[in-house]
Amino acid sequence: RDVLAFSIDPPGCEDIDDVLSCERLPNGNFRVGVHIADVSHFVHPDTPLDLEGAARCTSVYLVDRRIDMLPKLLTTDICSLHSGGDRLTFSCLVEITPEAKIVSEEFTKAVIHSKASLAYSEAQQYLDGERDDNPDIAQAIQDLNSLAVQLRAARVDQGAVELASEELSFQLDSETNLPTNLFKYVSYSTNKLIEEFMLLANQAAARRISKEYRHLSVLRNHPPPKEDFMEDLVDLLKCHGVDEFDYSSNKQLAASLDRIEKPGDPFFNKLVRVMTTRCMNEATYICTGLVEPNEYKHFGLAMDRYTHFTSPIRRYADIMVHRFLAASLEIQPLNDALRDKDAIGAQVERLNFKNRMARWADFASVELHLFLYFLSKGPMVLEGVVMRIKPLGVSIAIEEYGAEGVAELPEQDWLILQERQGAYAGALSP
Repeated sequence: RDVLAFSIDPPGCEDIDDVLSCERLPNGNFRVGVHIADVSHFVHPDTPLDLEGAARCTSVYLVDRRIDMLPKLLTTDICSLHSGGDRLTFSCLVEITPEAKIVSEEFTKAVIHSKASLAYSEAQQYLDGERDDNPDIAQAIQDLNSLAVQLRAARVDQGAVELASEELSFQLDSETNLPTNLFKYVSYSTNKLIEEFMLLANQAAARRISKEYRHLSVLRNHPPPKEDFMEDLVDLLKCHGVDEFDYSSNKQLAASLDRIEKPGDPFFNKLVRVMTTRCMNEATYICTGLVEPNEYKHFGLAMDRYTHFTSPIRRYADIMVHRFLAASLEIQPLNDALRDKDAIGAQVERLNFKNRMARWADFASVELHLFLYFLSKGPMVLEGVVMRIKPLGVSIAIEEYGAEGVAELPEQDWLILQERQGAYAGALSP
């Protein structure tokens, strides 16, 4: 309770899964705490609450609403790590040097008392020295950011692939719930700070449970990208003068993406990263007892073992991981469902299906509200980037709105030349 702890989330976040702490040790190192809501303390195996969570698998986030995996009393109150009160956590404590080298890591149940619930923009003010009302929090954020920058650099050096996707946020009318404004999601350095320490805790959890439960663990697998999609992307990039694009490994792909540039077009690199993202296979949950060890790896993160531990309020997979961790610490025994790899495999398949449906619902919700916004505005003239030419039309990305769509071509007998990415009406002369 006495350790300085705080959360950093999107503005207005109600279901706060994680809180961070950062203590300076006498030996000059840091002890970083990644404190995660102890949902499994309240959701016991095989209870109606647990069975409903296992069936839903995930919370669903739409533009105008959130459909919780668990009852709101748990997600926004009892489990949520709001500041100003004691909360139960499952904590990952990591001793780390100032050069971001891991000395030790341990898991434990804890009671924390968060001192502040910050938005990313508020945490950024502390990081930039623009806010001085709490020097201790400011120092902790600056220390965490120094470590996060080095952790990220080490991941990239190992071959982690930095991809991109456009995120849109909408302002909705309070009465009609129709979109009145839209804007691209603004990401801060503090977003990356949080991401690094969530990755650190997730990786530590994966190492522990896969060591303790070699044939039962739930890990996150991400295979290499789709070969045919990548070949198509390589051909498309050649049309834009990019002749060398190596994707034979995650490290080579990351290096190729870093080299991409187009004079006078700063948006080009981001566009290529967006298109590369679409060539990726989806990451899925696996049971280690049902696949070969070479399928444990996560291509995008360049990690041999990875799982989900940090969001149990909104992901059932994390609750399963918490139960594995608790059993490994002899806090409580594994329930019967987690002793049977076939039962775990069936739950994993359900997780993958429900997560895929949740992503599609999120995408469809954004598309619907984007349509409603432009419908209310009427015809607009905007500057866009032609991504590719297809028989049905020209695919265009609008950087200003982070949106993408297809401008239909007039009904003619168009001849599409892939190697030139040009469109010509009628036949071409030899």
